Amino acid sequence: MFSLIKPLSLILLTLWANPTFAAFTTADVKIPLDELDIIVAPLTVEELTVEADAWLKLVKELAHKVADTKLRIKRQNEKQVKAEVKIEKVLQKQETVKSPSSQLQKEVSHAENVVKNADKSKDNAMDQLTRLRAERTALIDRLSVILDRMNKKLGLDKVAQEKEKVQVYRRYMDDVGGIKLDTHDAESAFASLKGWLTSKEGGKHWATNIGTFLAIIIVFWLLARALREATKKGLALSNNQSKLFTDFLVVIVFRLVMFIGIIVGFTTLEINMGPLLAIIGAAGFVVAFALQGTLSNFASGIMIMLYRPFDVDDMVDVAGHFGKVRSLNLVSTTISTPDNKIMVVPNNDIWGNIIINATTSKQRRVDMLFGISYKDDIDHARQVLAEIVAAHPLTLNDPAPKIHLHELAESSVNFICRPWAKTSDYWTVYWDITRSVKLRFDAENLSKPYPQQDIHIYQEPNITQY
Repeated sequence: MFSLIKPLSLILLTLWANPTFAAFTTADVKIPLDELDIIVAPLTVEELTVEADAWLKLVKELAHKVADTKLRIKRQNEKQVKAEVKIEKVLQKQETVKSPSSQLQKEVSHAENVVKNADKSKDNAMDQLTRLRAERTALIDRLSVILDRMNKKLGLDKVAQEKEKVQVYRRYMDDVGGIKLDTHDAESAFASLKGWLTSKEGGKHWATNIGTFLAIIIVFWLLARALREATKKGLALSNNQSKLFTDFLVVIVFRLVMFIGIIVGFTTLEINMGPLLAIIGAAGFVVAFALQGTLSNFASGIMIMLYRPFDVDDMVDVAGHFGKVRSLNLVSTTISTPDNKIMVVPNNDIWGNIIINATTSKQRRVDMLFGISYKDDIDHARQVLAEIVAAHPLTLNDPAPKIHLHELAESSVNFICRPWAKTSDYWTVYWDITRSVKLRFDAENLSKPYPQQDIHIYQEPNITQY
C-alpha cells in the first residue's frame, strides 16, 4: 500500500503543475511490473502513448549502448585475429631463418600482447553487454505493460490483431530485443548465450516462468483428477443416475479444469490471452455455421443424457437398429449388434425417432405362439403348456402367466403362451420352453400340423370341333 503513495503523488503533482500530460512512470525504471500495471490502469490512450514514448526512448538509448558494445567486441575480435595471423607469419619466418633476429622476437611479443589485451577488452565488453541486455529486457517488459493497457482501451481489430498504433512499438521491441548470435565468433556467441542464460532478466527469468508453468499444469492436473474422482463418487451415490450422464460429467469436469489450468499457465509465459481468446471466439462463431449438423447431434446428445431413455449395456432399438449400447458421446452413440457388429449412430437420428429399450424394465413378458391340429384335445394341450411353464425355474408366478386359445388358423388351432421372466432371463426362458413344448407335444401325441390346402380338380368335357 505504502509503495503506491510515491507514484500516485507523482501523478497528482504532474497534473497540478502542468496541464499537458508528461510521462512519470519512467522516474523509477526498476518499478515492479504489477505496480506499474496498477498505476497506468486509469490513464487514457493519449496518456498511455506519452508513457510508451518515454519508455521507448529509454529502450532506444540502451539499444544504442548495446550496439556500441557489440561493435567494440567485433573490432577487438578483428584485432585479435589480425594479431594471431601476424604471430603465425612471424613464426613461419623464424623457421626459415637459422638464427632468429631480436626484431622478429619483438614482433611476436608485441602481437601476443595485442592478443592478450584484445581478449581482456573483449571479456569486459561481453560482461557489459550481458548487463546492458538485461537492462534492455527489463525496460522492454515495462513498455509491454503499457502496450497491454493500450490494447485494452483501443481494442483489437476485426481479425483479433493489435492496432497499428501498438504494433509500431511491438515491431521495434522485436527488432532490438533478444540475442543475435555471431556465428563467425564462436567464443563471443557462447559468451552471449551464457550471459543471457545466467542473467536475471534473461535465462533465469524464463526458467522461472517455465518452471511456474509446469508447476501450474501439474497442480491443475492433480486438481482435475481429484475433482473427477469426487464427481464420480458423488454421482455414484445417486442410484437413479445414468451411467452415460455420469461418464459425460466426469470427463467434462476433468477437461474444464485442465483448460483453465492451461490458460492460467500461459499467462505465466507472458502470453497475452486476450487476442487468443478473441480468435477462439471468432472461430467458434464461424465453425458454428459450418457444423450445424454436428451441433444438432450435440444438442441431441445432451437431451439423451438428461432424459436417459437408455443407458450403457441396454438393449435398444433405435433408428431401425437393434443392439447393445456400448458408449455415448455428444455426437454419436455406439451400438453393438447381436452378431457383434459395431454401429455408430448420430444422436440426431436417435432422438428424432422412436426409442425402444428392451432392458430398462426388470421384468419382461415372453410372447410365444404354439399350434395343434384341429383333431387334438385343446384342454389337454392347454394343460401341457401350463405344466411346462410352471416347471421352468426361471418363470415368475407374479405376474401370472397367460395361456389361452388364441385363434383358429387355416391349418392349426393356436395357443398363446405368455409367461413372465426377469429381463436377463428372457431368451433362456424363450428357448427352453420352445424346446420343452416340442418334446412334450411329441410325447402326448399332440401334433404340429403342416399348412394344408384342399385342391379340387374339375375335368372339362371333351368338346369336338366341327
